Amino acid sequence: MMKRLVAGIFLLAFGVVSVKAQTSSIPAAAWEAYMQHFVDDSGRVVDTANGGISHSEGQGYGMLLAYLAGDRSNFERIWSFTRTELLIRDDGLAAWRWDPNSTPRVTDVNAASDGDLLISYALARAGRTWGNQSYIDSAQKIARAVGKKLIVRSGSRLVLLPGAAGFAAGDRKDGPILNLSYWIFEAFPVMKQLAPETDWDGVVAGGIELLRIAQLGPARLPPDWISAPNNAPVTVAEGFPPVFGYNSLRISLYLLRAGIVDAELQETFRRNWLIENGGTPAVVEIPTGRVLTRLTDPGYRMLGAVLACALDAAPIPDDLRRFEPTLYYPSTLYLLGWALVAEKYPRCL
Repeated sequence: MMKRLVAGIFLLAFGVVSVKAQTSSIPAAAWEAYMQHFVDDSGRVVDTANGGISHSEGQGYGMLLAYLAGDRSNFERIWSFTRTELLIRDDGLAAWRWDPNSTPRVTDVNAASDGDLLISYALARAGRTWGNQSYIDSAQKIARAVGKKLIVRSGSRLVLLPGAAGFAAGDRKDGPILNLSYWIFEAFPVMKQLAPETDWDGVVAGGIELLRIAQLGPARLPPDWISAPNNAPVTVAEGFPPVFGYNSLRISLYLLRAGIVDAELQETFRRNWLIENGGTPAVVEIPTGRVLTRLTDPGYRMLGAVLACALDAAPIPDDLRRFEPTLYYPSTLYLLGWALVAEKYPRCL
């Protein structure tokens, strides 16, 4: 009876019978520039800093941005490539890596949980807003697969594995190996409606707990890759660069996009970015706290600007008010940050 009730609530929340009006939170000119630089005619989102490959993360980002821009036709185009080229596993998850210079094109069939979450989340939001039940059905299938294959219990915590193979406690003696930037916090309430059989609230709680205790080294920043075995201290994962880097720098934005304006969680980013580095994120060596690379690309600086906006109502700097595409990843973060400010903090614009 409870499952039938939840299903009924799900249909009310996401069913095609209730189409929501949408206001675009990404300027049309910015989205058009993004499309021209990073999305090809087939709907493939191209990682321009990584040999021109594509991956499930990029396809999920592209779909979410297309939704935020109100672009139904290009959403469908990006989804079509994702569905036909990456959703080739037999468990409902997407293969994570596609290389135009290889045969076969999929060069790694392992899943990447952030990509799967982004794809499912974008489909669910688009399906609800645009009245497309097929999007909702596809979102639900992926959400259930994530819950079944990628959510595991580690001691008292529920955790999100980065992939379907190679990261669990059974795969490595220091497992599970986790990446806290894979927790797409804004997606979890939607996953809860799509796949209520999984304890998504527990997944959120596990991620928040790990963010509080994984502030390591002199800079007190979360490493990109951590070892979080049951009943043992969290450490930098063996075999991975011991850095706060290109993965973890998006955690602050993910928290804000989910409405988690937690001063304690954001303090490490505020201190390192806004106080010590003038609003510029950096790659930081965890053991020493040494800055390895200052990330001056506008997309990375937008992360600091969004944080200052959310915490202190600081206006977005003039030089960040115009979108100029650079590389796929920082350009993506820029638009996600801009959309957040437009939706929740318009006073900063």
